[in-house]
Amino acid sequence: MNRLVILAPNWLGDAVMALPAIADVRRGAPDAHVTVAARPSVAPLFHLAPTVDDLVVLERKASIGRVSSWRELGVELAGGGFDTALLLPNSMHAALVASRAGIPERWGYRTSFRSRLLTRGVHPPSGLHQVEYYQQLVHALGFPNGPIEPQLAVPAGVRDAAAQTLTSAGWDGRARLAAVAPGAAYGGAKRWAPQSFAELVDALARDGVQSVLIGSPADAATGSEVLSGVSRRETVLNLIGRTDLAALAGVLTHCRALITNDSGAMHLAAAIGVAVTAVFGPTDERATRPLGDAHVVITHDVWCRPCMLRECPLDHRCMRGIHPTAVLEAARRNL
Repeated sequence: MNRLVILAPNWLGDAVMALPAIADVRRGAPDAHVTVAARPSVAPLFHLAPTVDDLVVLERKASIGRVSSWRELGVELAGGGFDTALLLPNSMHAALVASRAGIPERWGYRTSFRSRLLTRGVHPPSGLHQVEYYQQLVHALGFPNGPIEPQLAVPAGVRDAAAQTLTSAGWDGRARLAAVAPGAAYGGAKRWAPQSFAELVDALARDGVQSVLIGSPADAATGSEVLSGVSRRETVLNLIGRTDLAALAGVLTHCRALITNDSGAMHLAAAIGVAVTAVFGPTDERATRPLGDAHVVITHDVWCRPCMLRECPLDHRCMRGIHPTAVLEAARRNL
């Protein structure tokens, strides 16, 4: 193995949780050239990962459902001279990309009927945290596992630019900051009520802590709902939709804590070293909680969780049962 390309997961949280496995490969093959291939939404993450030599952004959106588009599969990797591909996504699409690129060695879990496209297939385990799931794959391929907690390094220039962004939004440079992420991808069931976030923001303000709302443009409506319930909107810095991935990482370095749903921002903050208080409802904290002693997961135990549904068909009791006071008390430990 001289030139290895690692196909990264497509979601931010999964991409962060894959970092320890990527670091394992780097340590186990110090002389290999390691490239990560990632979708545009998560590619900037790997500029913050010191274990990566190069990055390929997979811009093309070929679909395995349209045979006529298969000629696009693997085009972006075909000229890279890769002799080995490590497939972290479990999809047939990832296996086809590596195969169509002509990469002779293709390693990954035997899932999604793709075994015949793999040259080294590993039987997938169950019941593991997602970080351990990725690390188990590389361990089975011969790479010893190292630390389990994802880690990222944010350059000084990115931190300085983030400080300017916060100042432009109204930060005086002295007030304690807490990031608040009210959105979450994969459906509304993962989202704690905007009014609950608003109560939390008001309580933080009474403690002298200024809240920074963060999220993607898709979270703008949720952010507006939160702001509509806040008593003093002028005390809140609203950066939803105003930061790319690198800028978000920089903003988080200036925050003492993050209060969030189960989201990609949760994993990003934890990897940077920011203490996280996470509200979990329909998803399973045993599989995707942030790793590390500084983080707190808040749940409300009901018979139907974790259901893993995008939308709640009942009354969202797993989230409605979480009171802002409980979240505030957990967050205060890090503020």
